[in-house]
Order: sequence, then structure tokens, then C-alpha cells
Amino acid sequence: MKKFVMWGSYCDNVLEKRAGCRQAHLDNLKALKEAGKILTIGPTTDLQMVFGVYVAADQAAAKAMIESDPYWQNQIWTEYQVREWIQAF
Repeated sequence: MKKFVMWGSYCDNVLEKRAGCRQAHLDNLKALKEAGKILTIGPTTDLQMVFGVYVAADQAAAKAMIESDPYWQNQIWTEYQVREWIQAF
């Protein structure tokens, strides 16, 4: 399996806007982690950006995981880029 780095942006007023879908987002991340499909994910301290490392067969599969997340579906994440990553060590 390949690894993919995702950098994304949060919406304005993220703390208020995420309230209705935060638990579904966390449940989704937990399921991905347990399945070995995500290594790490989290926001920057200023809550402007999100960073994650996904494990997938290809970029399309990584994008599908990102776009099925409740934060993407509810416009909490407003845009993202994903690139294949080579883990040197």
C-alpha cells in the first residue's frame, strides 16, 4: 500500500460549524485508524489547516476516503490537496 499526505483548509468559524458533525467525523477516523487506512491526522494550532497521512492503493482511493469524511461532506474542510508520500524512515 502507498501513503498519501493530505493538506486541507478549514472553514471560517470551524469550532461552531463542526459541532453537528464532529462525532461522526471522529467515529470515521477511528474506523480508518483501526483498519490501517490512516496513520495520523489533525489540525494546525491556529485551526486553519488540516494535515493527514492516509494509506491507500492509489490516489483515487485516498481521495475517496477524504471525500467520504463528514468534515468534507459538511464543508468543514473547504479544500484539500493530496500527494503520494515516500516515507524515508
